[in-house]
Amino acid sequence: MEPFNNIKALIIDMDGVLWHGDQPMPGLADFFQTLRDQQIRFILATNNASLTQEQYVIKLAQMGVQVTRDEILTSSMATALYLSKYNNPLESRIFVIGEDGAKQPLLDHGFTLTDLYELNDDKDNPNMGAHIVVCGKDSTLTWDKLATATLNIRAGAQFIGTNADTTLPTERGLTHGNGAILAALQAATGVTPTIIGKPEPIIYQQALALLGVDPAQTVAIGDRLETDILGAVRTGIRSLMVLSGVSTEDDFKTTDYQPTWVMRDIRAVTQALKN
Repeated sequence: MEPFNNIKALIIDMDGVLWHGDQPMPGLADFFQTLRDQQIRFILATNNASLTQEQYVIKLAQMGVQVTRDEILTSSMATALYLSKYNNPLESRIFVIGEDGAKQPLLDHGFTLTDLYELNDDKDNPNMGAHIVVCGKDSTLTWDKLATATLNIRAGAQFIGTNADTTLPTERGLTHGNGAILAALQAATGVTPTIIGKPEPIIYQQALALLGVDPAQTVAIGDRLETDILGAVRTGIRSLMVLSGVSTEDDFKTTDYQPTWVMRDIRAVTQALKN
């Protein structure tokens, strides 16, 4: 195993790494204090699009950890950046399956959100449906939301998934993730979504730009082999998998890629950083 050194920055997943639902992982505060003490820069990069930057800052504060908004990067933020690059926000309306975390970045980039589904060619008509459907984790998911998304996609709207995680680690155990919602919409429409979050390299590339650190000195930490670790491999950076979330060591037997390091949890990571 490669020596655990030459680390100046971390790109850290949250669900399954820092907490399960609202239950913080043991050693959470010590982990972040170690990063501050050793002046290791970090971005908390999550596929979970349900919360805003501010809500994640508050959640961590309630767990005894202080971070800034600039240290948070969600798949919904990456989605808004991606869509603003290829679509004119002044002309594009978006229907969102998702919570505040999925909607706010789109509003911040100037997009208009709509709950309608009828499309026509009059771009000056505010009562039209969506040009784009964005789907993120949504704890308030309803039949009507799925129906509206389906109608828009079948009418030609672009189909975007903030992430494709099929499961989500919570304090109650593994439950359905956004990938399960995407699967339902894909089955209903026959359209495959464009995925923005991990394992696509987009969110990692954005995190590297924010960190401003040599990628060779940056490590991605995650709990899910097929998203966090594969995303790091595709981005060309080292990775560390913790066994406190979704993936297990047995999962390595079925993949042709591996993390650079495997550790039990963030307590083990903290100890390795101190040594």
